[in-house]
This record gives sequence, structure tokens and C-alpha cells, in this order.
Amino acid sequence: EIEIQSHLRHPNILRLYGWFYDEHRVFLILEYAARGELYKQLQKEKRFKEEKAARYIRDVAKALHYCHKKHVIHRDIKPENLLLDMNNNIKLADFGWSVHAPSTRRKTLCGTLDYLPPEMVSGVEHDQAVDNWSLGILAYELLVGKPPFEHQSTKRTYQKIKEGKVIFPAHLRLSPEAQDLIKRLLNVDPEKRLNLGDLPSHPWILKYAPPSSPSPSSLSSSKSVVKSSSRPLRTTVQQKVV
Repeated sequence: EIEIQSHLRHPNILRLYGWFYDEHRVFLILEYAARGELYKQLQKEKRFKEEKAARYIRDVAKALHYCHKKHVIHRDIKPENLLLDMNNNIKLADFGWSVHAPSTRRKTLCGTLDYLPPEMVSGVEHDQAVDNWSLGILAYELLVGKPPFEHQSTKRTYQKIKEGKVIFPAHLRLSPEAQDLIKRLLNVDPEKRLNLGDLPSHPWILKYAPPSSPSPSSLSSSKSVVKSSSRPLRTTVQQKVV
């Protein structure tokens, strides 16, 4: 984590300035994210309007595209690992599951259950396209308020992920452009997922988060610093697939 994050320089990636340790702990010196986790903002608002969600997805995609060009796979995209600075700019954080993989494909099952891609669930090799899938899950959760394949049963969650059938709540009336972007990211075939380099030119992004659009801070209902609060923990997974 330290080795990878210390070499990343991007406006939407949390900066790691240094580290030190004692006999029991390792301390990281990180960029200050005044507004805390995106998850807490989402919990407060339940779900985001398309303008706000599109700006966040656009900026996370830029951060991930940069990582992929550096041969880094994050492997744990979720609202809890996205922080906000004082201006509500996204900062990709927590590279604990990340890996530098310039040539090899991976077989480790890891991450957060609701965000796992079909290839991990099926136990086959995966590459950077796992982040594209997780970005699609994130987009859905920001707009709907929960992940698309969420279920009380872990087994059923795995089944729904492998099926990849996305259902959009009719009463939310999500735009056709938003639904198209999510479906293209949540393609069960990793090779056919929307390329992150092409995402900024997708109709949904151009409509709701064009290059000249204001920062998400102007769309926030709260100007105060996010404080720590209790929240339910999501199921995380780690398993070496043989």
C-alpha cells in the first residue's frame, strides 16, 4: 500500500506524504480530507441527484484511468474509500487491496462483497477491468442508494453478480444516459466494459458533468466538515483462488 500510493500523483488521489513506525504500528502521513468519507454524505442524502453523481463518477474514473496507466489496480472501490476535501473534490484513498500488475493477471478474491466483479466471484483471472465494474456499482449506488446486487444471502449475491442483470427502480426515473453508462460498466465480459479513458465523453457525463461544470461543492447541502459517526460495516472478502 505504501509503495504504491507514495508514487501516485493525481488531483483526485489522496496524497501520501510519508510514513513512520514504532514497535506496534505503522503511521501514514496523508493529505487532509476535511469532509471525510463520501459514504457519510451518501448516508445523509440517501442518494444523489444525477448532476452530483456524474461529477463524482467522472473524477473517480479519471483517478482510476491514471492508476491503470501506471499499472495499478485499486480493487476496492466503494464510497467508504472515497474521501472529500474542503471543496468536495473526490480523493481516491485506501490502497490496501491495490496491486501493481504490469503484465500478470491476478487470482486473489478480495474487496467488498457487493462490489466484486463476476470474474472474481467465478474464480478466474482478473485484470484492471475489475475497477471498471466497481465504478459501475458505485454509479448505481450513488443514484439509487444501494448496490444493484445486494442481498442478505452471500450465495445469492454471488449468483446475482454472475448473472449481471441490472434492475433500475422505475420510480426514480433515472435518465437513459445514466442507465446506459451503468450497463456498459457492468458488462459481465471484462473485455466489453466501458473504457475509462472514454468515460468523460459518454453522453451522461457530457450532459450532467461537462468539463466546464462547477465543482460538487456548489451542489452540497452541507458546508460543515463531516464528523465521525457509527455506520454498518460491509462484508469484505479475501480468498486465494486456486
